[in-house]
Amino acid sequence: MTRLRSLLLAAVAVGVAALTLVGRPADPTGNRMAVAAKAYLAALEPVKKTKALLPFDSKARLAWFFTPQQDKERRPTRVGVRLEEMTPDQKTAALGLLKTGLSAKGFEQATTIMSLEGVLADLEGGRGAMVRNPGWYFVTVFGEPTNSGPWGWRFEGHHLSVNYTLDRGEVVAATPLMFGANPAEVKAGKKQGLRTLPGIEDHARALIKSLTPDQDKAAKQPSPENYSKLEIKENDPRAEVGPPVGVTADKLTDDQRKTLASLLEAYTDRMPEDLAEAELKKARAAAPGRVYFAYTGSPEPGKPYTYRVYGPGFVVEFLNVQADSAKNPANHIHSAWRRLPADFGLAK
Repeated sequence: MTRLRSLLLAAVAVGVAALTLVGRPADPTGNRMAVAAKAYLAALEPVKKTKALLPFDSKARLAWFFTPQQDKERRPTRVGVRLEEMTPDQKTAALGLLKTGLSAKGFEQATTIMSLEGVLADLEGGRGAMVRNPGWYFVTVFGEPTNSGPWGWRFEGHHLSVNYTLDRGEVVAATPLMFGANPAEVKAGKKQGLRTLPGIEDHARALIKSLTPDQDKAAKQPSPENYSKLEIKENDPRAEVGPPVGVTADKLTDDQRKTLASLLEAYTDRMPEDLAEAELKKARAAAPGRVYFAYTGSPEPGKPYTYRVYGPGFVVEFLNVQADSAKNPANHIHSAWRRLPADFGLAK
């Protein structure tokens, strides 16, 4: 009787488990990140782990940079362990963590951004002031990756800054999320024609070109020489972009609003599907009169320009004002998705 009762209980347990699995969504992104972060840390030797694991309240967690960071001796100054220091297994674990914070498309873009360091090294022929090295991307975990408290992680190097903040197993902030590309379009060599981030330019250019004179008058901003009015500011957790400017979405046509939505999706498509949908849901819920589009310069290829999309709780920033390393004008992209009033889950 006892054996029969045990078998019945086991059958019930299996049945309940099966029902739970059928009705349960896929593991949350936060859980996948914790598993990947633990695997990354476990793969490291003690010396590397000391560099890779910093306290959650470390000031370095809020100090993010997408520009090259090196000292006068051309040594790297970022925190964390860089890819070129890692064994193959450690590198696989590090990239596994990055994959949890990006969609398949976002991961492809991120690895392409890293590969562009090799293109820059070839273009500059070792004569540039900055080190160009695809191995100079750094991975850091802030706090113990558990489901019972706050922690975060970063994957960062030139033109790439992926930052996540979690608390009790939930992602509370996916920003700042910055992707850049130099060159924006490879003009020569084996990778000629490669465009790493085409969507964030193509949709913006289409929107700008579709503006009527009245819409353009509201959207176009003065273009100071340093483009400071629409410039992405690194090393600051606060997205201090000032009051919103530009043309509001309620002044756009239906087709123009669709183009604006496609532009925003080109940014959120970098994120895992659940996080992208959450970010887009917030953007879609905003009253059209509270979503602004502004730009400076000219959207014509080879001409410098910037733009910003500003909505309740978020801001998208973009610049293409610098020449690439081969001196092709306006062929050097910076782009970021940020939270307002602050990134990293900060209230202010």
